[in-house]
Amino acid sequence: MRYQTFDFLSRSAGLMHDSLQLLHDVANHPANPFAQTWPARFFNASVETGMRLTRRYEKPEFGINEIMINEQPITVREEVVHEKPFCNLMHFNRIGVNDTHKVLLVAPLSGHHATLLKGTVEALLPDHEVYITDWLDARDVPRGVGKFTFDRYVSYLVDFMKFLGSDTHMIAICQPTVQALIATAVLAQEQSDCIPKSLTLMAGPIDTSKNPTRVNEYSHQHPMSWFKNFAIMKVPEGYPGAGREVYPGFLQLGGFISMNQKMHTDKFVNFYQNLLFGEQEDAERYRAFYDEYLAVLDMPAEFYLETIERVFKNNELANGTMTYQGEKVDFGAIKNVPLLTVEGANDDIVGIGQTEAAHSICKNIPKKLRRHHLQEGAGHYGIFSGSKFRDHVRPLISEFIHKYN
Repeated sequence: MRYQTFDFLSRSAGLMHDSLQLLHDVANHPANPFAQTWPARFFNASVETGMRLTRRYEKPEFGINEIMINEQPITVREEVVHEKPFCNLMHFNRIGVNDTHKVLLVAPLSGHHATLLKGTVEALLPDHEVYITDWLDARDVPRGVGKFTFDRYVSYLVDFMKFLGSDTHMIAICQPTVQALIATAVLAQEQSDCIPKSLTLMAGPIDTSKNPTRVNEYSHQHPMSWFKNFAIMKVPEGYPGAGREVYPGFLQLGGFISMNQKMHTDKFVNFYQNLLFGEQEDAERYRAFYDEYLAVLDMPAEFYLETIERVFKNNELANGTMTYQGEKVDFGAIKNVPLLTVEGANDDIVGIGQTEAAHSICKNIPKKLRRHHLQEGAGHYGIFSGSKFRDHVRPLISEFIHKYN
């Protein structure tokens, strides 16, 4: 019922948004001689902030059409090369560039769309052939295709690696570092030729007992019954996945914002001031960030609940109790896969040491094939986007991949 209520209010707000959009277009028409007066600026700033509050944010496009390689423009074509019920494997095809240094970029299934990693993809493309897991919104997946469990996520990564073939490097960011590590172990146990050429784990909850954050503490404050009763809802009628149990995107977004409520409020106030004083460059940066940040998807309920229980409550990776399809996972089978872990010194979501713990779990990887990097000044998102990523982290990753290609 809560989801139905939200959906009704959201659709109703959409009507208000359309009305405000019309006012905004009229007020900003080139023929309006009063557009740059102070009363008009005040009006426009108020209308646009109102538009943003009443807008329903849908999944953005990656929109990567061109990159520069050796100062030459290269056309990029986005292609879905492999489809699964809950995920599309997308390829950023660099037209005319040989398929070298293949990278499977594993995007989180934790509320935001894979497009949150647009900056990551753009930074990697000059040096690598990039494929990404583009997760679908669970509200759009019919119930008939079944559930999406923790183990099914791992199976997807195993299948994608086999589809891409040997000589493919894997990079996982945040939540899927867990599944990426399990998938690597599964491929190692199978003695598959498609085991990752190298494995890079970035800001992920491998051992949640180390330097617990508010996210870790939150998972222990409530029993599983609370998460089931509070966080899980059914998709309402009107969507292909009607009746499917999900952890709704709007509820996830509320959690994201509440963790840094003051920061988001300050940015909103600054945006209003940018509009009022005509600071268009700053206003456009705000629009670009929040158009992506406020676009969220519904997560399958079973995957969300199993992640809470297995990763955060039971800490199965660090405790040596992780299973896959009923069998204990042998991380000792991973022997010759170069392993790079990356953490942010200012990460308030994944504590320092949680990702680095992968090295002690994969005890049979030789020391010469391991590397850990702690990026000073980087928060959680700064690990995979922004200047810290572009200037420090991305070059480190590319160097690591090239070394073992």
